[in-house]
Amino acid sequence: MVHRRQARQKPGQRETGLPKVAFQPPAGTPAGVEVMTLADFRDRIRDWPWHIATPHRQDFHTLMLVTAGTLCHRVDFTGYVLPPGSWLWIRPGQVHQWQNLDQVEAVLIFFQEDFVAPETAELAGMGTGTAPMPLYSPDPSEAPALAAAAEQLAAEFSQSDRQPLPVHTALLHRLLDVVLLRLAHLRQHGQAAESAPEPFLRFRDAVERGFTRTHRIDDYARELGYSTRTLTRATQAAAGLSAKDYLDQRLVLEAKRLLAHGNEPASTIATHLGFTSATHFGKFVQRHTGRTPLAFRASQCPSPPA
Repeated sequence: MVHRRQARQKPGQRETGLPKVAFQPPAGTPAGVEVMTLADFRDRIRDWPWHIATPHRQDFHTLMLVTAGTLCHRVDFTGYVLPPGSWLWIRPGQVHQWQNLDQVEAVLIFFQEDFVAPETAELAGMGTGTAPMPLYSPDPSEAPALAAAAEQLAAEFSQSDRQPLPVHTALLHRLLDVVLLRLAHLRQHGQAAESAPEPFLRFRDAVERGFTRTHRIDDYARELGYSTRTLTRATQAAAGLSAKDYLDQRLVLEAKRLLAHGNEPASTIATHLGFTSATHFGKFVQRHTGRTPLAFRASQCPSPPA
């Protein structure tokens, strides 16, 4: 991993002002995955120019298995408390911050999405802006198998010289799949819900690609070849809300991230998110948060000093 002071800019987008951590595994290891202990991570970040408790984004997935102590971590305005045996999954683009890094021990698994088999990624719900809740608390019947899978992955990553590189890389692929599939099972355990309708899955991905470009459900329906009624019914069935409310939910999450953790004027954020005016953006934020953009920003706790 390497730190970046600001987020990587996509074509047509402005910088958010948030520190960004990019994926860069050590030389000689397979591209796409890295496993380390929390103690190793603490050593890695000592020379970073900003405090690790500062809210930041990353362009890769992070899985944490707490092995000792109780971890306190904040992800997108929600605080999580993780006792030993708990897992936390932070997804690319989410804003998060460490709160008690020196009081906990954990196994950390960093990976890029394209390192994961497509069928595993689909089962695990990867690649969406509205990610599942990041906290996983396996019951005693499931925790040992998950911990053993993480230990096997960590052991294989640390012993790269015991197998030819293609074999070592293939093993890492399979072992990571085991961890992700077991976590996916935890997320779905006890539920008989059917798979989400195909129109919703396509709409979900289109929203993630285009929520800063258009806020009109008609545009998504036209792009995907569905009627607006089909998208609304599919979204209601899969997510429990209308297509418009689903899109607004994604927009308000990004607005809150940029207002709380950035320093750009509301007018700049409005333009970045595709609003036609700062006034329209202000009304949108107030409707969904109960506060004006400036009042919402002021209501958030200040970041730790760099």
